[in-house]
Amino acid sequence: MIEDLPGGLTARHPVEEDHPRVLPALDTWWGGLKGRAGAQERALLLPRLYFQHFTTTSFLIERDGIERDGIERDEGQVAAFLVGFLSQTEPDTAYVHFVGVDPQLHGQGIGRSLYQAFFTLARSHGRRYVHCITSPQNTASQAFHTRLGFTVSTVKPDYDGPGLDRVAFTIDLADR
Repeated sequence: MIEDLPGGLTARHPVEEDHPRVLPALDTWWGGLKGRAGAQERALLLPRLYFQHFTTTSFLIERDGIERDGIERDEGQVAAFLVGFLSQTEPDTAYVHFVGVDPQLHGQGIGRSLYQAFFTLARSHGRRYVHCITSPQNTASQAFHTRLGFTVSTVKPDYDGPGLDRVAFTIDLADR
């Protein structure tokens, strides 16, 4: 499924039972950003329906298990994920809704591998473009997407509602 992962990691499509495993990882990976309100916001951005209806276009990476002190630990622990889907209204478009990688694994190419797997899947369904968004404050996300070859928009005021500005990304898979 995803061949170029570092050792000790395995990729698969998520299932509904993964939803309650991913939400706590978000809080840990985002460092408790905005406290309880931030946790609720992240949960609302990633409801269970994505783990019910978009599993074949999404990916979950887990740790295989690490032996420490003679005991295998971390087996099955969520290491990264990408939730994406094929647009129902734009037949040449796919969309990445939410991506997360354990900060301890940043810089190892896992995010890039997730996106490459999604690009391959999108192409196999005749999709030419992939879109996604982030907040204007998330400069790390903007830099990452630029390195992948996405075109970055200017800030789109109130994109997701009053005061919820976003930056949009587009990549043309035909150019890759």
